[in-house]
Amino acid sequence: MKCPRCASTSYRKNGRRNGKQYYLCKNCRKQFMEPVLLSSLENEWIEDSNGHTQIPLAEAQDLSLQENLSTEKITESGGLTLAQELLQTLLSSEFLESAAFTQFIHSIQPKIQIQPQLDIGISLLLLDAENLKIDIAAEEFLSSICNYPLQVKIAFANWKTPSNGKQDTELYERGYQLFHVPGGKDGADAKMIAVGASLLSYYPTVKEIFVCSGDGILTHLCNELQNQGLTVYWVRRKSQTLHIENKNTGKFIFYSLAQATAIPSLEGVLDKIQDLITDEQESINSRLRNLTAIANLFQERCELDSNSNPQNLEDKSTPSNDREDLAAQANTAEVKEIGSKEDLERLLGEIISNMQAKSPKTKLTVSKLGTELQKISGQSPNAIVKKLKLSTNFTKFLQSSPQFSLKPSGREYEVMKSDVEIG
Repeated sequence: MKCPRCASTSYRKNGRRNGKQYYLCKNCRKQFMEPVLLSSLENEWIEDSNGHTQIPLAEAQDLSLQENLSTEKITESGGLTLAQELLQTLLSSEFLESAAFTQFIHSIQPKIQIQPQLDIGISLLLLDAENLKIDIAAEEFLSSICNYPLQVKIAFANWKTPSNGKQDTELYERGYQLFHVPGGKDGADAKMIAVGASLLSYYPTVKEIFVCSGDGILTHLCNELQNQGLTVYWVRRKSQTLHIENKNTGKFIFYSLAQATAIPSLEGVLDKIQDLITDEQESINSRLRNLTAIANLFQERCELDSNSNPQNLEDKSTPSNDREDLAAQANTAEVKEIGSKEDLERLLGEIISNMQAKSPKTKLTVSKLGTELQKISGQSPNAIVKKLKLSTNFTKFLQSSPQFSLKPSGREYEVMKSDVEIG
């Protein structure tokens, strides 16, 4: 085997790549591979396809190279000619004005439309942990205010101060970056201003920043961040309320730490009261509709009962008519004086006879009889009985009198006249 450049036979192996052995010529430093034909030959001669003609190996290599070059030239020449013809056809005025070109443009137009660039941004929170403490609920409320996701949270404090307790551990577990500052007045504020003023260089996609501290010196930081084109929220605490001020618009949002909820504006409170009143009115109307439906059902039930048993309706209406007649009679009658037992028994007998004549089927109870007696005499039955020293009460007098008989009727007694005539 010889070097293809200088035909030198002085060479050495130079590694294998992709399963092929490489050689390096010691004379001209040419790197080459072992010819494929050499792996099947042991001499410098090669036979042609007929097996009769023999030619030197160098001539066979030159012949193979010439054949390859001629094939490449033919292929390259044909490809260039075809590409030129295709390019001339595509750029011709006839093709650019043809329906095929128009259809092709319409087919690829939706695919090549420029997509609008998404507004990618983040929100960032700076916390003076020595001045303000924010729990998880308040932090979630702040993240709901901003328009971009709250991804970076940085807290500043002297974490070695015993008053901070385990606040550093808690904030670290909640994803805060912790900046330690040495002890001293306004040390955390100074570090917070220094870091906050250069935030854009570290977080170029930041759009909104929460500055959480009640120290007035941080007004300068808020102004600087606004000058850099950022939306700044200044978060301060007053008693149990967080005051969140949008420095760009000047509007305030209030958050109750005790109730863990936002404090609505006066208009919002009025709207909620109006909603409650509306809901209560709807509830009352609904209950009134239900009550009306029940009343209608009750009326229908009464009509069915009266149609099926008209006698009961007549009996039920009789006492009211009797009471009206007795009341009218009592109003027109003169008040009678009762001076003895006989006067009392005679008057009670007249009352019983009159009531039985008007409504024979109506039961006369002790209470009804006492009512009619009071209308005529102007005194209560118990007072008359006690005044005449006849008994302790009206019921016991009737039980003791031979002129009347009492019959239990539910919780009361039914009064009837005895067969003994009243003298």
